[in-house]
Amino acid sequence: MVFWEGYVSDEVMGTFAPIVVYWLYAGFFQLLPPLDNYRLHTRKEEDAKNSVPLSSVIKGVLLQQLVQAIVAHILFLVTSETGLVGTEVQPSLFIQLIQIMIAMFVMDTWQYFVHRYMHINKFLYRHIHSQHHKLVVPYAIGALYNHPLEGLLLDTVGGALSFLVSGMTARTAVIFFCFAVVKTVDDHCGLWLPGNLFHYFFQNNTAYHDIHHQLHGLKYNFSQPFFPIWDKILGTYMPYDLVKRPEGGFEAKLSKD
Repeated sequence: MVFWEGYVSDEVMGTFAPIVVYWLYAGFFQLLPPLDNYRLHTRKEEDAKNSVPLSSVIKGVLLQQLVQAIVAHILFLVTSETGLVGTEVQPSLFIQLIQIMIAMFVMDTWQYFVHRYMHINKFLYRHIHSQHHKLVVPYAIGALYNHPLEGLLLDTVGGALSFLVSGMTARTAVIFFCFAVVKTVDDHCGLWLPGNLFHYFFQNNTAYHDIHHQLHGLKYNFSQPFFPIWDKILGTYMPYDLVKRPEGGFEAKLSKD
């Protein structure tokens, strides 16, 4: 029993809930006070290094989410009618957890290799992936600021594969995709807030991804959104030290070890 049962279908929730969660969680960060003592970059750095206005970022994210919603709707429609994945009966909590772990691994694997290739291939980086890196200093609302083709290949296709391979139901998918969205937004928030559980339970976190966004890190830390498994296996893992700046805030520096 879930709170939306009897009001909207699981398929509708799976399509639109991640979008709503994105704007609620990213909006939460946007409405916070400056919090200079917890920023990974100063506000001066953000203004100087980022080359795209907030209005363009919002438009870019909305465009990606429009494509995402269309693909998700088609995917849920096809799978529910053909019975390709999932069942009408929700499996046990244990089975759902296994499915979510499989989905996390599939998403991590897909995004690592596609993301890395977009850096290796100069044409793809220059014409597609560089749009995301116009935010040298990441912030929450810009988490899904991508070229539309990248949004389709990296996020939307990656999500579809995670759903299909794991065999989860549309109801389980609501939980998984909302969690993935929250994690992605958090990785781009640019804040090292005390008590943030993601920083304790995930090595791939805000500071880890911040290293990737800096010019010296463009060849490292490709893993997203959950675990740094492939970075460590394939030699693209870049450890970092989190140090406090004298003027306040933190800085993620490449580790000397």
